[in-house]
Amino acid sequence: MDILSYKTQSANKSTIEKQWYVVDAGEAPLGRVCSEVARILRGKHKTSFTPHVDCGDNVIVINADNLILTGKKMDQKEYIRHTGYPGGQRVTTPRQQMQKSSTRVIESAVRGMLPKNRLGRKIFKNLFVYEGSEHPHEAQQPQKISFTK
Repeated sequence: MDILSYKTQSANKSTIEKQWYVVDAGEAPLGRVCSEVARILRGKHKTSFTPHVDCGDNVIVINADNLILTGKKMDQKEYIRHTGYPGGQRVTTPRQQMQKSSTRVIESAVRGMLPKNRLGRKIFKNLFVYEGSEHPHEAQQPQKISFTK
């Protein structure tokens, strides 16, 4: 038995092949879409997954304005932030966030599912969210991911 044949292969920048995927946010609820997007961004769907390397793919999320939230989450879910000043706690709902920009709801959900370190910040740059069904990444020939079976 050759011991070297069982050596673990670790991915690095030169051995990674990045692909492009398109996800329609209007097909499934927010959590289901964002957890799948985070998994693809992280690279956990690949057999060559390495935890300390950005081995994930690029993801384009379209139709962010057709976002699905089940139940009363559109009005009852809260996003809390603080301005840094005394008494500066601010609370917004997804409905208020979507009036400003519907991409923020998806971006904040995906960001919360990624690692909280410099690798997570680097991985997050591979996410592209657009409000309509048009996107400027046709040259990359992205593959469509569907949540309906």
